[in-house]
Amino acid sequence: MLDIRHKMLDNNSPLKRWFKVALLFGSILFISSCTIPKNTEKQEEIIPIPTRVINSETIKTFTGWWVYGEGQHIFKDEATLEEYDLVFPNENMEELVELYLAVCEMEYFPMECEMEGTLNGNILTVQAFEILYIQGCGE
Repeated sequence: MLDIRHKMLDNNSPLKRWFKVALLFGSILFISSCTIPKNTEKQEEIIPIPTRVINSETIKTFTGWWVYGEGQHIFKDEATLEEYDLVFPNENMEELVELYLAVCEMEYFPMECEMEGTLNGNILTVQAFEILYIQGCGE
């Protein structure tokens, strides 16, 4: 037993070198297991939506009433009295609904507008619009 203590105190002993190597290896193993947690939240991937360039010759101006209700935007043309579903490719739909409700203060309230866009069957794709008059009950 005394022999082992003398070997431990000796600077060049193989037992002391082995102890230093084991201590160094254990420290490295302990430090490497304590890693900083990485951000594991799933990042939303932005997917570009292909847009088509619309020829300015096909854009027409329509005057009529824009009506919003239960998530559907409808336009009633003043000239023909036909109804079209509205699509706003350049607008944020949540902000558009907020605008409509801020102006009209409730759903299904007609708002006179001038819409510029293209007509494809029963769908009016709006490139720009202007609010002309808010239709409603007079006081």
